[in-house]
Amino acid sequence: MDTLVILIPVALAASALALAAFLWSLRAGQYEDLEGAAGRILYDDEKPKR
Repeated sequence: MDTLVILIPVALAASALALAAFLWSLRAGQYEDLEGAAGRILYDDEKPKR
């Protein structure tokens, strides 16, 4: 029973931290261009060496 007094607040704090990180990533625009990264891998950025 004593461990539940410690584990429940720790679990609640960890889940609140995860929710805050997810909300921050939404506001920062991390999920706006989901197709761009998938298409960007197909293009070469480097010029061919001679």
